[in-house]
Amino acid sequence: MENIVILICFVLFIYLLLVGHYISSLMFVVGIIGIYLIGGMDLLKGFLQNEPFNRVAVYSLTTIPMYILMAQFIIQSGIVKDLYGLLYRLSRGKPGPLGMMTIFLGGLLGGVSGSGTATSAALAQIAVPELRKRGYSPELAGTIAACAGSLSAIIPPSVILILYGVVAQISIGQLFTAALIPGILLMLIFSLITLVYLKIYQKEMSATTQEQDQFEEAVPVSRYVIVLLLGTSMGVAIFGGIYLGIFSPTEAGAVGASLAFVMALLLRQVNWAFMNAALVETVKITVMAMFIVVGASLFGRFISLSLVPRKIIDLLQPIIDQPVLILVLIMIFYFILFMFIESVAVILMTVPILTPILDVIQTDPLWFGIALTIVCTIGMLTPPVGLSVYVVGSVTGISIERLFRVSTVFAVISSIIIIAILILFPQLVTWLPSRMH
Repeated sequence: MENIVILICFVLFIYLLLVGHYISSLMFVVGIIGIYLIGGMDLLKGFLQNEPFNRVAVYSLTTIPMYILMAQFIIQSGIVKDLYGLLYRLSRGKPGPLGMMTIFLGGLLGGVSGSGTATSAALAQIAVPELRKRGYSPELAGTIAACAGSLSAIIPPSVILILYGVVAQISIGQLFTAALIPGILLMLIFSLITLVYLKIYQKEMSATTQEQDQFEEAVPVSRYVIVLLLGTSMGVAIFGGIYLGIFSPTEAGAVGASLAFVMALLLRQVNWAFMNAALVETVKITVMAMFIVVGASLFGRFISLSLVPRKIIDLLQPIIDQPVLILVLIMIFYFILFMFIESVAVILMTVPILTPILDVIQTDPLWFGIALTIVCTIGMLTPPVGLSVYVVGSVTGISIERLFRVSTVFAVISSIIIIAILILFPQLVTWLPSRMH
């Protein structure tokens, strides 16, 4: 009976996904139908009365609106253009350094905003035109902006890390700290791939300097000083406060949002339109995340009742004594999932299934969470649902097909390299959290 219900729900899930249902309503519907078919109406009513409220009324989830509000203050105040202008001057407009600095700027913005789509859109508007003037092909310039934006999934504070911590019941502060070294490593890998591309296509690159660069005009030094000082203070407050045990992750988010608002005030960007845009976007994104959490909770209950984790463990029994092979298979499975389904939904749907498997193969859930988030970061670059690529394509007008041809190369190469490194050297993830206060 359980196998029949699983098959019915799987077919229904695929059908609703193909016809374009929102992932939150999809999981909600499939979860309700699955619970009803297995346990009847009494069990379903019990879950519906308690599960949605219990899932969202969790203190750790208050971290999400704090970081989203901070991201909106940063994006709405135009700080992205200021930072890129500063990096442009430091690189003196040279193609190689400018491309690498664009990727590191994306990581920095991801670290203080947590919004991949906002970072990708901002860099698509600002960085892509400048990279193309330096001789970059449209698809390479767009891919660099998409890669830079996707880093917000792994560079803390990340909504993906927060939700994984809630589902897997792991300290969000430890996840943030553990993600720092792998996040920097991923930025380095993206940068090296960019340099290889530039070397290969060096003869085809022809910098056009007839147009005036948008950063040639003078910008007050005081503006750069404000952005650098308060931006640095924000990073120190968030990561230093969490690492030293001064703040909880939620308190660090509130401090970061306050500093971002002070920065916007000093830059004279705060007005009614600024506040309206920041608050409305914060509410929209937070509510969307909460709906996904509710849908995923009911879907997770159905998965538990149907004994899917136990069935998967039984299937893996012949290779259960080879944990590295199982981890590689799991990461390939996630790589494919992130190509088709929105990342938050994938994590909320699958982590409850895989947690018992991780216990059996004795894998550290903290390490697994970071590896999973890296695959999620890379999944934002792969077809057909590479969110960062679609954002860049819509902003710049560059063909999605051309962008995916380059972004998929970045995704495949970087995923193979970094997952292999993390499997060989798990201390890259566990060392910093082991020294937290």
